[in-house]
Amino acid sequence: MTMDPTSTKYLVKANIRVDGTVEQSDVIGAIFGQTEGLIGDELDLRDLQKSARVGRIEVNIDSIKGKSEGTLMLHSAMEKVETSILAAAIESVDRIGPCKAEVKVDHVEDVRISKRKKVLERAKQLLGEIIKEDKEKTEDLAESVRQALQIEEITSYGPDKLPAGPNISKSDAIILVEGRNDVANLLKYGIKNAISVEGTNIPQTIIDLCEERVATAFVDGDRGGSLILKELFQVADIDFVTRAPKTREVEEIPQKLLTKALKNKIPAEQYAEMYGIKLENKEVKTNKEQDQYKQILAEVTGKHKGVFLDKNGKKVGEINVDSLVNELKDKNPHAIVFDGIITQRLVDIAHDRGVKTIVSIKSGDITKKPDSLELIEAQELGL
Repeated sequence: MTMDPTSTKYLVKANIRVDGTVEQSDVIGAIFGQTEGLIGDELDLRDLQKSARVGRIEVNIDSIKGKSEGTLMLHSAMEKVETSILAAAIESVDRIGPCKAEVKVDHVEDVRISKRKKVLERAKQLLGEIIKEDKEKTEDLAESVRQALQIEEITSYGPDKLPAGPNISKSDAIILVEGRNDVANLLKYGIKNAISVEGTNIPQTIIDLCEERVATAFVDGDRGGSLILKELFQVADIDFVTRAPKTREVEEIPQKLLTKALKNKIPAEQYAEMYGIKLENKEVKTNKEQDQYKQILAEVTGKHKGVFLDKNGKKVGEINVDSLVNELKDKNPHAIVFDGIITQRLVDIAHDRGVKTIVSIKSGDITKKPDSLELIEAQELGL
């Protein structure tokens, strides 16, 4: 009767050494013959095999130069005590055929422990796959909801119906991007004041917005981005410029790169100087502007006060001169009029913040003045 391999509890493994040439049948015959009656009728190998409590004896033997070596394996469905006795009985075999022999049990393996280890490892693997799948499904669900929300938040702005973030109509600062997907990617990370220029043919809506707001051009890091910037410089009043990393697109860069790019924006005039782009002179002051500067400067003189103005000459902030520099670090005014002296530090910070004009009582020792920044003293206004 053949033993069902699924009922195996223990596997006996032994090494065989014989001083002579023998075959597989010689080894099996010696084991049956020399263990018979040795450990009692209850553990007789033939009876154990007939009752399927022990499987067939598997022997692999090779003979080289008059000596034989090999291995033996025996499957047991008995308990560990009986199996150990049987293994010791097999080890007692000292002759095979006419030759002196040694059978040494290497070890008795608990097959169930091995199976449990395999089950455990496989269970861990399956659990990992389930967790990964659940995570991907959850992330996909969250991403789907997020994208749906982004689509809902994208609005159409102005007569040209340009894709834009929901805050575009009320924000003092705007971000100009190339297309709808760029607006969506910025929305993904909570930036809601972006608007798409929709190609190199810049719409009038964009031109008008740039006249009223602090405008940052945020374009792709490829040749297409360069072409759009040149077009924007020709027709719109751009204040700052930043770009996606080289060869990357705004619509696909992750939050870290996107935030870094916006943080590292530079004044448009500085960008134009770096890349040899000629700008239209948009800062020629009209008599009306000069009169406004004169009137405001006269009002603040002697009061140690200052005023921030936007592109339309509207007051967007009043400050004490002592805190002017600190206030400017968080603002982007178009012009500054104040009762004080223009210093090099103020010039540097104002240039970095995109300021176009500074009006004051007089200037100090200015060693470096950007071409994009105009300095006006009281005497030039007739004060």
